[in-house]
Amino acid sequence: MTTPPTPMDTVTLERRVSAPPEAVFGFLDDRETWLSWMGADGTFCFEPGGSYRTRVSGENIAAGRFITVAPHRRIVFSWGWESGPLRVPPGSSTIEITLAPTPDGTTLRLIHSGLPSSDACEAHAEYWQHYVDRLATRAEGGDPGPDTWLRDGPESEWSNPSEG
Repeated sequence: MTTPPTPMDTVTLERRVSAPPEAVFGFLDDRETWLSWMGADGTFCFEPGGSYRTRVSGENIAAGRFITVAPHRRIVFSWGWESGPLRVPPGSSTIEITLAPTPDGTTLRLIHSGLPSSDACEAHAEYWQHYVDRLATRAEGGDPGPDTWLRDGPESEWSNPSEG
């Protein structure tokens, strides 16, 4: 069986986590635990229709609304940047995170769709790899250490304001 190609406006990331879905989801529906793997500060209302606004890295502020919150299985929210170098307006893209139990933990699948360009896809692929790795480390009981992106943002071309 072949996997269908990812649409040009979509980033897909799959990661095995050595923790049960309940432990992983605990980092997706609580402000303090969310900020332990991504972001410096923010406000969150973790219910369908609830909004969030968070300073993710440097002066980059993400905002959107939660669409679906299915404990221990799935969370869907709109995404975009209020400020920062990428032109992805708040609410203009969607992130779906699903958690599937496995014999040794969880398979986390993140799909970020509705991105406006291949440059935005490349930037968000790097972004989500960084933060999903941090999430997995936290869910597995580890400490990912200080997030160096909080101060400076990622060291890549996605920091270039001319990129879309």
